[in-house]
Amino acid sequence: MKKTIRFTKMHGAGNDYIYLNCMEECPTDLSTLAVAMSDRHKGVGSDGLVAIMPSAVADFRMRMFNADGSEGEMCGNASRCIGKYVYEKGLTHNRHITLETLAGIKTLSLAVTGEGTVESVTVDMGEPVLEPARIPVATGRDVIMMPVATSSGVVEITAVSMGNPHGVVLVKQLADVDVHGTGRELEVNPLFPQKANIEFAQILKRDEIVMRVWERGSGETLACGTGACATLVAAALTGNCDRKATIHLLGGDLLIEWQEKNNHVYMTGPATMVFEGIYYVE
Repeated sequence: MKKTIRFTKMHGAGNDYIYLNCMEECPTDLSTLAVAMSDRHKGVGSDGLVAIMPSAVADFRMRMFNADGSEGEMCGNASRCIGKYVYEKGLTHNRHITLETLAGIKTLSLAVTGEGTVESVTVDMGEPVLEPARIPVATGRDVIMMPVATSSGVVEITAVSMGNPHGVVLVKQLADVDVHGTGRELEVNPLFPQKANIEFAQILKRDEIVMRVWERGSGETLACGTGACATLVAAALTGNCDRKATIHLLGGDLLIEWQEKNNHVYMTGPATMVFEGIYYVE
């Protein structure tokens, strides 16, 4: 007898996940389910799986799993999609929502049309983390433009945590970068004991950056919200851009602002429902 699981496919700037409404009941092995459902040939196809759950400390709780089954601390694009999901599905009527994640509680602000459609979501991503032990990185000093050897040559990495670890590499020409080869190497570099998401970014103007991302556990994706935030922080920290910029990703644009008044990073971008369906489990 096959068990059925209802799901919704959504994406934020092309970063696509499968969303499960786990407010009342939830599959037991989400990690294994994420691997099966994320398969782009034999499953639904996605960058991973997200469970929307009840929370004792916030309005909702998020658990997110990468396509390889590993659990991630936080996903900015998924957070925006959750905001759209819970509002448009009638799970809340609030336009300001708190979301529990493994990286802490995040606040979502929804921009809603008169027809009740969520057009965009702004997520307060909190303060960026630069302390080595908290990122974490395997060194006792800040990792800012640190030279790291790869098979393609030496790159300079700036390490930032936005609830999950990132290594940002600023480049002169993004088109010249071997994102898959170098990204795969840097993800598992000993500098990052818990692996890392790797961003390659080219500064176009003081308020405009183009970026590609190699995500820990998923490979290259069309967008990464926490990665866009980490990139803005790294670029501003090194004097290469202002504290507010549009980040162009393969799947779309995100507006990132690192406010001076509270040191918080804010991410604004779209969220899109693609389709709903039923998945059959043996």
